[in-house]
Amino acid sequence: MDVSKQIATLRGLSRSDLAALWQRLFKKPAPPGIRREFLVPFLAYKIQENAYGGLGPRSRAELRRIAKDVENSQASSGRPNRVRMKTGMRLLREWRGQMHEVLVTESGYEYRGTHYRSLSELARTITGTRWSGPAFFKLDKARSETRKGNG
Repeated sequence: MDVSKQIATLRGLSRSDLAALWQRLFKKPAPPGIRREFLVPFLAYKIQENAYGGLGPRSRAELRRIAKDVENSQASSGRPNRVRMKTGMRLLREWRGQMHEVLVTESGYEYRGTHYRSLSELARTITGTRWSGPAFFKLDKARSETRKGNG
């Protein structure tokens, strides 16, 4: 089967079939808890890599350098990494005696039947002032406390 057909079939495979393919292609089990929507692009890349060859040593070294620069800049910025949100997750925030519940959707956030593209836009709606959405919903604080507990 040609590469484009192999890749096209990935979306129709079950999660267990994708995990089995991962085992075959990577020679090790899929990372525990990896979501199905992440398995597909990784497997598609691996299929292409096997067919056409992977990145050259220069490209790999450059990507490692970029990743290290990003990691160092995040560490030196003093800003904690934010909580990663999954579709379906609910955010709760009490503001001025009223509880506000937000649903994380594939394309943003839903609050009281209205769709918002960003948490900051939503926080402005709730407070009437300009807020950082992650700060308003205390997502930075939640991540740093989680790290303290695991450290």
